[in-house]
Amino acid sequence: MNGTENTGGPGDTPRPPHGERTPGGPDDARGRPRPPHEDHGPVRYGPSAPEPGLPVLPELAAHLAAASTRTRAEPPGGGTALREAARGYWDRRGLHGTVGGIAAAPGAQPLLLALIGAHGGDVLMPRPCPATWTPQARLLGQPAYHVPTPAECGGVPDPYALLETVRRVRAEGGRPKLLLLSVVDDPTATVAPPELVREACEAAVGEGLHIISDETWRDTVHRPRDTVLLSPAEMCPDDVTVLTDLSGALTPAAWPVAVARFPDTAKAAVRHARTLDILTALGALVAGPLAPAAAHALGEPESVRERIARAAALQAEVAAAAHRAVLASGALARPPQAGRHLYADLGPLRSRLADLRVTDSMELEEYLTERLGAPTPGGHRFGDELGALRVRLGTGPLLGATPQQQMESLTSAAPLELPHVARALSAFATALGALR
Repeated sequence: MNGTENTGGPGDTPRPPHGERTPGGPDDARGRPRPPHEDHGPVRYGPSAPEPGLPVLPELAAHLAAASTRTRAEPPGGGTALREAARGYWDRRGLHGTVGGIAAAPGAQPLLLALIGAHGGDVLMPRPCPATWTPQARLLGQPAYHVPTPAECGGVPDPYALLETVRRVRAEGGRPKLLLLSVVDDPTATVAPPELVREACEAAVGEGLHIISDETWRDTVHRPRDTVLLSPAEMCPDDVTVLTDLSGALTPAAWPVAVARFPDTAKAAVRHARTLDILTALGALVAGPLAPAAAHALGEPESVRERIARAAALQAEVAAAAHRAVLASGALARPPQAGRHLYADLGPLRSRLADLRVTDSMELEEYLTERLGAPTPGGHRFGDELGALRVRLGTGPLLGATPQQQMESLTSAAPLELPHVARALSAFATALGALR
């Protein structure tokens, strides 16, 4: 799997080299548009982010419980304490700003929807991309174009393909105004090298695009000491809005809180105000009891930092073992560098899968979800072609079925040797090995 444009199987219609406009639903295996009633499937039934497979940190649960009697939601964009905690979080990462340039919302989906709406215009994004990005642009009626990624990673578009896409969109009468990217990527679990980030951002800014950098997964990098992570906001501070969903590393997914950091410019202040207007219209307010726990997590006391580090180290070991199982089956995948998942290409197993009546990623999703007993969303959810046999494989379910097993995995010096982890990895490898 090289991350470049893929023409699918025999008989598929290749995409134009400059990317694909996707105002409607996904195409079927022969490139034909799906009926309109099927267009809503990815919105209603789209996959959530991969589960961590770990219990809630008791300290955060205590903060939530202590605030459980709060009866009011946070104001639009979040209260002062929550926004100050977010400012400090980014300040520690070299992204300095003011509390007035922060906005919070109940999860990444409503916050990104508000950000896209505040900017207007056509939206560009890498292929593949997080499952919610294309549907959100579609819900707003804004044309979305996918741009291929380079061979080494996902999340950031190839700079030359990006420039060609912008040129052709404008030639066709479009108004490209916004680029979405993720340096630490879902779904590919890769980290974009700094030189690629720099080239892609320079190309985007040179064409007048604003960048939204989704950095939800930056704190889940498996080997932080060996990985150089460059935020687009470090090199283009006036042209990048940073988005972080706390469920990436800080809080449980069931506690929806996300924050955005705007540039310190007059234009950004206008977009910040528009974003708050949209969040207000949507009623997208952070729940009052959640705000103190989210602020505490963003403050990163020692217990939170320790949990983040332990979880990343555990996921590194388990994801590496899952990656070995994928390769042993004859499938392909980039080595996972972050997060709690990997993105596998089962194209080399197409003949065997066809014998099992699995011919596209939708059927592959159904087949592997049943065999693995865990959600295994197909690549069509992430903007890949339906005919490409790609899936996102979560590693959270491999850590244990009970909180006790999960904590044992988290605290063990040799988690792969634990009986419950070894059994889960064996079942995972067996399910994939059956496809050889």
